[in-house]
Amino acid sequence: MSKDDVVEIDGIVTEVLPSTTFRVKLTNGHVIIAYLSGKMRSHYVKVCEGDSVRVAMSLYDLNKGRIVYRNKT
Repeated sequence: MSKDDVVEIDGIVTEVLPSTTFRVKLTNGHVIIAYLSGKMRSHYVKVCEGDSVRVAMSLYDLNKGRIVYRNKT
């Protein structure tokens, strides 16, 4: 998968699920399952319910995503 096949969209974490997965409501209204990216895991970035995040999604599977950034609020 190349970098051109990824779409980044903002959303809000609505539910924390086991093993660093989250239910995220995107700005367009869709609800997806997202997991924490490797860099965020290695730097111990905490993501809680209600946090605003940026999700990278593949064009091939629009039901799953990867959390790549937590917005500072």
